[in-house]
Amino acid sequence: MRTRLISIRLGSLLSGLLLALGATALAAAPQASAATGVAAVAEALKEGPVYVDPRAEAQLPKAEADALAKKIKDAGKPVFVAVLPATADFPQDKVLAAVRAETGITGLYAIRLGDGFNAGADRAVMPTNAVRNLTEAVKTGAPVDASTQLNNFVDQALTQTKGSAPGSWGTTGADAGVPVGGLVTLGAVAAIGGGGAYALVRRNRRKKEEARREAVERLSVVVDEDITAFGEELERLDFHPGEPGADDAMREDYERGLDSYEKAKQIMASVRYPEEVTGVTQALEDGRYALARLDARRQGEPVPERRAPCFFDPRHGPSTEDATWAPAAGAARTVPVCTADAVRLRDGLDPAVRTVDTEHGPRPYYDAGPAYGPWAGGYFGGGILPGLLVGTMLGSMMSTPAYAADYGGGTAGGYDGGDHSGADFNPSDFGGGDFGGGGGFDGGGFDGGGF
Repeated sequence: MRTRLISIRLGSLLSGLLLALGATALAAAPQASAATGVAAVAEALKEGPVYVDPRAEAQLPKAEADALAKKIKDAGKPVFVAVLPATADFPQDKVLAAVRAETGITGLYAIRLGDGFNAGADRAVMPTNAVRNLTEAVKTGAPVDASTQLNNFVDQALTQTKGSAPGSWGTTGADAGVPVGGLVTLGAVAAIGGGGAYALVRRNRRKKEEARREAVERLSVVVDEDITAFGEELERLDFHPGEPGADDAMREDYERGLDSYEKAKQIMASVRYPEEVTGVTQALEDGRYALARLDARRQGEPVPERRAPCFFDPRHGPSTEDATWAPAAGAARTVPVCTADAVRLRDGLDPAVRTVDTEHGPRPYYDAGPAYGPWAGGYFGGGILPGLLVGTMLGSMMSTPAYAADYGGGTAGGYDGGDHSGADFNPSDFGGGDFGGGGGFDGGGFDGGGF
């Protein structure tokens, strides 16, 4: 009898709790619909990719908002879209960065403000120029309706956006003024859904951390070899600042070489993310040029011009000329080469190419995949490298407008698209132009276009 009474009481308590939770959730729905301001926009975008303010619902009806949200979710990209009224709640010179800060998720943000349009992105998601160019492209010509403009932007952006959709997004089904993931009407369901989303976020984060650690370990082998080789070059040079014939220019070159060696070791000792390796190889490239200058001065020869390292192996030192070369099954292109490799090519021999270990055995670094992008990027820089690598595996990864994010253009904190980074970004670098070109909003926009 006592057991039965306890069961009845527990059942009553549970029913009361569920009714209270349901009533609270149902009461929250109208408030969410009626909510305004940046905070409401951010809360909505945490749960779905498209938000339409109640005062702007005529611009993007529910069915069109649903379709746009589904398109973004199906692509699995961290793209956020908001349709807002041109009111004091959303100052055009601040709204873009404010929405990004409040939402706190690394991604690409597009805002239709009245009849104007602007967008901004974290650099890990899309480079500065890509954001600006896409933004200007959809604002060119006569003003267009919100649906046409936003779909044009999203269609182009999804092919270039890096990263993954945040785990907090729910299922589709939009109401104007609420997140396109729908409102949860029972607290118990919300708890279950929240727990699942949290578990997904944690699982994705663990995978990313594992991938980062593996990439750093793989790069460490190659970079340590480069640092060791540079140290051996310093020893072979056998320069003494007080030796007969040494002058201030020689001592300065030698000091610069030593500093580069120490800097490379120091950076590598603290590397946590693959993109940080770029700083190591930049230091080594600078040091090798200093040693080339020193060697020329000691030999009584003209100081060499600053050139890119030998393409086939940066350990060969600065290149001395350009030569025509073609990768296996690839088109010929001009690459910077050292004197020894130039002779080999003229004699019809293979150049001395730097190979690295892969799961398929030793491969040339440019055919070893994107993991070696940060290493190569430090030696050759973002401008020259993609052209040199056309037709290679590493080059294929770098052929898209967003390639910089893969080999060193990500955020210093290591956040990827879809990660929750909070307000940790540089607002002065966020934006794609201004809110003009689509309805008369001029000025007050953001320069830059990425982080």
